[in-house]
Amino acid sequence: MAAPEPRLWGWGRVPAPGREQRSEDLEALTRDAVLSRGLGRSYGDSALPPRSHPVVAGTTLADRILAFDPASGRLRAEAGLTLREVVRLFLPRGLFPPVTPGTQYVTLGGMVASDVHGKNHHVDGTIGRHVTALKLRVASGQIVECTPEREGELFRATVGGMGLTGHILEVEFALRRVPSPWILGETERVPNLEGFVDGLEAAAREWPMTMGWIDCLSRGESLGRGILYRGRWATPDEAPRRAPRPKSRFTVPFVMPEWLLGPLTVRTFNFFNYHQHVPRVRRGIVHPEAFFYPLDMLLEWNRLYGPRGFTQYQCVLPRSAGRGAARRFLDVLSARGGASFLCVIKDCGEEGAGLLSFPRPGISIALDIALRDDTQALVDALNETVIAEGGRVYLTKDSLTRPEHFRAMEPRLEEFLRVRRKWDPEGRLRSAQSVRLFGDRP
Repeated sequence: MAAPEPRLWGWGRVPAPGREQRSEDLEALTRDAVLSRGLGRSYGDSALPPRSHPVVAGTTLADRILAFDPASGRLRAEAGLTLREVVRLFLPRGLFPPVTPGTQYVTLGGMVASDVHGKNHHVDGTIGRHVTALKLRVASGQIVECTPEREGELFRATVGGMGLTGHILEVEFALRRVPSPWILGETERVPNLEGFVDGLEAAAREWPMTMGWIDCLSRGESLGRGILYRGRWATPDEAPRRAPRPKSRFTVPFVMPEWLLGPLTVRTFNFFNYHQHVPRVRRGIVHPEAFFYPLDMLLEWNRLYGPRGFTQYQCVLPRSAGRGAARRFLDVLSARGGASFLCVIKDCGEEGAGLLSFPRPGISIALDIALRDDTQALVDALNETVIAEGGRVYLTKDSLTRPEHFRAMEPRLEEFLRVRRKWDPEGRLRSAQSVRLFGDRP
């Protein structure tokens, strides 16, 4: 009997034939690799190899801090260093990354490849704005140091370029000094989507960190009701004197049955999550992990979605589409029965310099959708709506977008592909996602 084919998985439980090779020597490891992969937390197929070249360079053993300047906060480290380790080491010293996504389980190389954004995007942009230098191994094998000024075209294509322009070996950026390790947070129950759009706009003028959870299964006037979160770093006189202790973590022990997160379960959860928020506005000191990384406290939470897994669909609807764009989008989701256990809405600021960087001024909506027989049709319908509104989707989360849809929503794609061809004319660096979306060799 033949041995089972080795597999790698995306966080949404998307499988692909493949295996990782790991080493502390990332320069040697990437010499013949088709793709680098960090912790594998991209939801779809962006960190999975093509079928014809199923071996990837796993970066997580290459995690050394190479240089740190206490005066400026500038940190240079290998690409496999995790954000969790950065926070563990530097937050007790009064320093924090200028931008963080919603999980600590991501490497610095992955943060750059996805050009991650966070709750403070309307103030501080994506991580790419704060990266000062990258060290890459490009397809030819050459080691290139690039900055926004030196090999700037390659730098801009790499930030948000999903690892397709070169293997990221080292990352340099500046940590930011914070007044305390605690967050002063405020939450507000909001009755509908229009209230949410108004609330995000108002909060952005006063709060550096904002986001919201919305009930995407509510209908009519209640469509988009939910909880708006606002936050800032607490000042020393507001914060507890003790340092925050690491939060307890629990593990989902096995893959749950498919029915667990069906429409009835999601509707019930949404109802109680909304109505238990009493009083309407709450204010208090919040643990930084609870504020930035609530899902990290439930390890292997992707198992909740069952054996077929899930996709996260994240789009940004530009301000130019008008105030009704978010409601039109959720109307399509609701009409097609899209039961999303987690639906997050955020206010986005300026577009980043990365040629495929995701955010732009407008409203971002992220949905976790369990994979079912009709999920592809739902994603197609959502993409057609996003195209009509002038928006786009986030490649780090995507697993089902069709190539013609991505081309229709991404006018910067040809420029990105031109730079990519310049540095990799034979198309050596590629992923399962680039095969699907860009027509790379399978």
